[in-house]
Amino acid sequence: MIYTLHEMQQSFAGPLHLWADANRQWFSDPFSLFSYTPASERIAAGSEFLARLVRHYDKPAFGLERTVVDGCEVTVTERVAADHPFCRLLHFERDLPKRPVRRDPKLLLIAPLSGHHATLLRDTVRALLPEHDVYITDWTDARLVPLSEGGFHFADYVDYLQGFMRQLGPKLHVVAVCQPTVPLLAAVSLMAAHDDPAQPASMTLMGGPIDTRRAQTEVNRYAKERSLRWFETQVIDRVPLRYPGYMRRVYPGFLQHAGFVAMNQDRHLKAHADFYQHLIEGDGDSADAHRKFYDEYNAVMDMPAEYYLETIEMVFQKHLLPRGEMVLRGERVTPEAIRKTALFTIEGELDDISGIGQTEAAHDLCTAIPADRREHYVVPGVGHYGIFSGRRWRETICPKVAAFIRQSS
Repeated sequence: MIYTLHEMQQSFAGPLHLWADANRQWFSDPFSLFSYTPASERIAAGSEFLARLVRHYDKPAFGLERTVVDGCEVTVTERVAADHPFCRLLHFERDLPKRPVRRDPKLLLIAPLSGHHATLLRDTVRALLPEHDVYITDWTDARLVPLSEGGFHFADYVDYLQGFMRQLGPKLHVVAVCQPTVPLLAAVSLMAAHDDPAQPASMTLMGGPIDTRRAQTEVNRYAKERSLRWFETQVIDRVPLRYPGYMRRVYPGFLQHAGFVAMNQDRHLKAHADFYQHLIEGDGDSADAHRKFYDEYNAVMDMPAEYYLETIEMVFQKHLLPRGEMVLRGERVTPEAIRKTALFTIEGELDDISGIGQTEAAHDLCTAIPADRREHYVVPGVGHYGIFSGRRWRETICPKVAAFIRQSS
């Protein structure tokens, strides 16, 4: 019911968005007489603010068309390497010169299935491209997946990761950001238990909830203090008629977005107040930075209900992986079986989503990995998003990840 009400609200907001956007143009376009009237800057700023507040944000494009390799600019082509109902595997193929032949490490970047699109990792991909052959998991908005494709469970997520690792072959390096650190560790553990030849050469886990009993954050407490039944009845709904996934049970993206904003209300209010002021003052660079961030931040996707509920229960409530009790398709997940895959864990000192120690817990589980093939790094003064995007990611963290990958090859 709540999904239908949201769709009605969006329909009613459509004309308001068109009016506000037209108003913005009337009072800001230098060829419009309205732009020379008193208070035109404030009217244009208020109109843009309103237009952005009520608009629907579609999935952004990666837009990574070029990179620099060895000081030379090369084109990048985004290709679909695998296409499954709930996920596409994208390859950022660089147009490298035939000579000399480069032997860059092949890297699979696992994006979270947690509300935002994989494009949230655009900056992550951009920084990795000069020295790596990059692939990424591009999860599908669940409302676009027909009900006939069946459900999508935690075990299916693990299956997808194993399939991608086998497709990309041996000597692969895998990087997981936030939520997928748990299914990745599970996938590699199961492969190691069977001595699968496609085991990755290294895995880098960044800001993930491996053991949420450590340094609990507000996100962890929120999941822990409510019953699974509460989540099922309060945040799960069925996709409305106009989408391909009609009647699929999902955790709607708009509810997730409301949760994201509620966690940092003061920060978002200040950001929007600053945006309004930048528009009035004509500070185009600051206003553009705001638009780019919130175009991405406000673009959300629905999650399959079964995957979301199982993640809440297995990861945040029962802590099955660190307790050695996770069982997938009848087989117990044993991280202690991992011997051939090097391990690098990264945490942000100020991370308010995955607290300090939660990702590092992977080292206590992967006891068979030699000490010289492990590394842990706490990034000073960095929060959750700063681990994989922004200046600190590009200048400090990415070079460490690249060095670890090369020494693990």
